[in-house]
Amino acid sequence: MSQKKKTQFRLLTPPEDLSEIKHKVLKFRLTKIRRALVFLVLLFLAVCGTFLLLDNQTYTRVRTASAYPGDRTDSSGYAQFADGIVRYNRDGVAFLNRKNEEQWIQSAQIQNPIISVREKAFAIADNGGNTILVFTEQGLKGEIETTLPIEKITVSDQGIVTAILRNESSPEIMSYDAVGNILVEQQVIMGTTGYPVAIEMSDDGNILAAGYLYVDSAVLKSRVIFYNFGETGQEKQDKIVTSDDYNNTVMTELFFMGDDRLVAVGDDRFAIYRGKDEPEKEKEIELDQEIQSVFHSDRYIGFILLNEEKSGYELRLYNRLGEQVIRRDISGTYNHVKIAGDEVIMYDGSRCCIITAAGIKKFEGNINADALEIFKAPGLNRYYVMSVDELRVIYLTK
Repeated sequence: MSQKKKTQFRLLTPPEDLSEIKHKVLKFRLTKIRRALVFLVLLFLAVCGTFLLLDNQTYTRVRTASAYPGDRTDSSGYAQFADGIVRYNRDGVAFLNRKNEEQWIQSAQIQNPIISVREKAFAIADNGGNTILVFTEQGLKGEIETTLPIEKITVSDQGIVTAILRNESSPEIMSYDAVGNILVEQQVIMGTTGYPVAIEMSDDGNILAAGYLYVDSAVLKSRVIFYNFGETGQEKQDKIVTSDDYNNTVMTELFFMGDDRLVAVGDDRFAIYRGKDEPEKEKEIELDQEIQSVFHSDRYIGFILLNEEKSGYELRLYNRLGEQVIRRDISGTYNHVKIAGDEVIMYDGSRCCIITAAGIKKFEGNINADALEIFKAPGLNRYYVMSVDELRVIYLTK
């Protein structure tokens, strides 16, 4: 009689409910996701922490990452524009890429060049002469010839240029398109309005702000006027939509911050105007120190003030709302001050000082080049330094 073989296999009885298995699978997957998220969060915090540590340190030296020599040895002026650098002098204008290579050259005879730069266009004028050249990143867009000597200019992103034309008895404020057609002509009556000393245009060219000086009962006063060349201004006399007077101060600098704010700066105060069609004064702040220089970006308003209580100077930074961001003493004087992102860059010759919007002195020292222009380069703590014959990329180090 044969004997049955025993087998090791058992027939498992399936569970009556599959929900328990699904729950375990889901729990396993969630555990893996949580572990991955924890790892990613820790990695993100580590990267951010390292970045903040490096970005907020104080550095004392610089090293050169790369250098691009040029063939110029004259005293040209330089300005950052678009993705390159504008070089301008008496012989004309050139646009350089970030390897110091000429992308295009425009010859011109400009005895005393002045420049106005926006994001998409810039203009070069002959101060005291009659020529204005309008450019984009691609090159010359148009040329304007004025009938009176040029005193100041401003340009919009569309290439519209407004200029103060010098005339001892009745100066003019003229607006032109890029090819020289007159768009608006403002005849200034000095006895009524005053003498124009500052102008600025909005990005779209619809709003023109002008600052005037006049004397009333032996008292020097300033007047800030906004002209609207769009539909809103058509119904207003002389296209004036806003006018404010200031006593005992000289409002000699105007600049837009974005498309809805303008700042008027006097010798002891500044005012913030808000609005696209009919700007209204939102805030006026008196300063307790004498203003030495003014600089700005779309986010910040900056001042170098004479420190009367101590020796030296004071850096003060405000945001778009007029709220004070930092207040910090600085040593020495710098002929050039600018804002790049969240950093204030001050330089004079080979001396340079960089202070962040958080008030941290990031760098103070010698950059080993006589800088004519400095702006940020891609990467952490890296900067372009333009000198007479070379463009360098430097980085900060201990």
